[in-house]
Parts: sequence; structure tokens; C-alpha cells
Amino acid sequence: MSTVLEIEAAIEQLPLNEKWQLIHRLHDALWQDWDQQIETDAAAGRLDHLIQEVEADIAAGRVKPLDEIVGHSWILAGVCRFAAGN
Repeated sequence: MSTVLEIEAAIEQLPLNEKWQLIHRLHDALWQDWDQQIETDAAAGRLDHLIQEVEADIAAGRVKPLDEIVGHSWILAGVCRFAAGN
């Protein structure tokens, strides 16, 4: 396996379009790793305390609609489309 320094040197030699392709692949891989970690943590109950806290905040009326916080419903629509992968 190559060292990080060797990989960095190889990346420097790539044409710009291939660097962008690599960035997108790494970005996708990192998000997949993050999603897997969240799923693992959720299945193990490590996020239960956060869910309970959110449910308590909702029950106590301490939350606002996201578009009210952001200030523009078009931003919320964009976030929802991004989260859905569209």
C-alpha cells in the first residue's frame, strides 16, 4: 500500500478533471462511512438519549419549523431535495 505522501504526489500529477472525479469519489465514500456509523450507533442505542431529548423539546414546544429558523422556505426545499438525493 502506498503512503499518504505517495498518494498525494500521485494526485498532484492528475489532470484537473481527474482530481475532481477523485474528490467526488472520496466525498461519497466519506458520507457512506458516516451513514454507516450513524446506523451502527442507532442500532446500538447510542443515539437514544438524543432522540429522547428531541422528543422532550417537541413536547415542551421548544422547537420551531426549520423554514422559520432558516428564514426562507426555498432553502428548506433545497435541503430536502439534497437529502433525498435529487
